[in-house]
Amino acid sequence: MVNIEAKAVIGTNSWGGKVYGKVIRGSYAENSVIKDAMREAEKQGLMIYDLARDYGLGKAQKMFGRFAEEIGKDQVIISAKYTPLTHYKRNCVRKSLEKDLADFRRSYVDIYWLHLPTDIEQHLAEIIELYKEGKIRNIGVSNFTLEECWLSKQILDKAGIPLYGVQNHYSLISREWEKNGLLDWCRENGVSFWAWAVLEEGMLTDPRAKSKFSLMKFFMNRQKRKMHELYRVMIAVAKRHDISVAQVAEAYCVNKGVVPICGCRKPNQVKELAEAVGVKLTSGEIRKLEEAADHSGAKVLGHDLFRFAVLKATPHKARLTALH
Repeated sequence: MVNIEAKAVIGTNSWGGKVYGKVIRGSYAENSVIKDAMREAEKQGLMIYDLARDYGLGKAQKMFGRFAEEIGKDQVIISAKYTPLTHYKRNCVRKSLEKDLADFRRSYVDIYWLHLPTDIEQHLAEIIELYKEGKIRNIGVSNFTLEECWLSKQILDKAGIPLYGVQNHYSLISREWEKNGLLDWCRENGVSFWAWAVLEEGMLTDPRAKSKFSLMKFFMNRQKRKMHELYRVMIAVAKRHDISVAQVAEAYCVNKGVVPICGCRKPNQVKELAEAVGVKLTSGEIRKLEEAADHSGAKVLGHDLFRFAVLKATPHKARLTALH
């Protein structure tokens, strides 16, 4: 294991082609702009990038591999994932990782996450093999419940490998993993907790800012109408600290001991994320933000959004698990 202390992470799910950017995200960032964002990230010391094969409709990883060479690919820290969409088959993780490494133009990844808790023991066993071969430096799990995280840690402990982190959905308006004890468990066991959808696809940004239509924004509008009081509190906190509303949402996570993953395609987004890491919110501000968030009842992405994709163990595999 190579120790990686993450304060904030650059997300790449919003990278991709023009159609993807304009229809899904409402805007498209030229390649030159994304490269400038990566240069700004280097300047700000935000060198961790979170990737997956399906991000940007399959384009993000190849884009990252090309762009990273220009800023020095050995300097960046790569967080990648294996997403089990079928039951475990021998070498399924190895084949996927080999494709990732070809995209990244690297011989290893710094952090590798099992993206869904399907056939946990079998998939982790193969990830452990790749770890021992030096192709993976740290192992994490993503979209796992507390019980599934505990099982994963037990499996890794037996192999003498620490569980690096848990990567789940968390934001000011989606704090289930805090309420059900997973965050406390991570703290007690020295496991890093990374949060995706920190800005809830733009819902936790300034409501006064005008933006172009996108499918994401269309689905968010109904929820945003519930959030007038939360926006009022966020705007007041932003004014007090001389930061943006989005930075309030980012800083909130950092102040709760959570590592925010934020999609950054532009230099100013990177700079804002870096600044948000250093913002110290008071306990009173945190309490008011949480009270307003709870009162709103607004949600876009549930903490268990991807449970539908988790395949149940076959009777044979279930018996094997029981025997262990």
